[in-house]
Amino acid sequence: MPPKKRTRSSAKSTKHTDADAQHSEVSEDVAQHKTGKRNRSAAVKSDVEKNKDDDACKSSYSHWLMKSEPESRIENGVDVKARNFMRDMKVGQQAFFYHSNCKEPGIAGLMKIVKEAYVDHTQFDKKDVHYDPSSKVDNPKWSMVDVQFERMTERFIPLAELKKYHLQHKAKGGPLKDMALFTRARLSVQPLTAEEFDFVLSLENEDPI
Repeated sequence: MPPKKRTRSSAKSTKHTDADAQHSEVSEDVAQHKTGKRNRSAAVKSDVEKNKDDDACKSSYSHWLMKSEPESRIENGVDVKARNFMRDMKVGQQAFFYHSNCKEPGIAGLMKIVKEAYVDHTQFDKKDVHYDPSSKVDNPKWSMVDVQFERMTERFIPLAELKKYHLQHKAKGGPLKDMALFTRARLSVQPLTAEEFDFVLSLENEDPI
């Protein structure tokens, strides 16, 4: 059985402004980890408003889509493949493993959450690529969750195909009309409703469109 994978995420802040934006600032938090700075934009402010809607319907999110780069990426001389953000995951929940930042993005497999968010110790290690000097032991910024590989999907489900369904459902109604992969594409970890998850999973046994 393949080993568990630790997925890094940004911790909730005790400050009101960061708490409001915790789910919507993945790109900014990753950039902050690299540079120590956060660049807020109009798009981020818009996502903060969307986050309020997320908080109102968290109970409907029971599945996830988690992005990772299929090809190795070198950062500060170290091979880094993924850093993700989500603290609402529960043990036993399923997630799609999504290849991003590659020639053909899409869903490649299934995994499950086996350990909920806990403090990422590497943020305090000066020798680690994930070291963050702005993070404090008494108020850590970064957390990890453990995920475990379940299986590959029966076929690779490309982003292009998912987008066709999204556009169809947006026009005529359907489970993918509000899918975060298209409405909030920059999030590296995205919540899915059971309906969204089940529909996408059903595509593995369908011919591509």
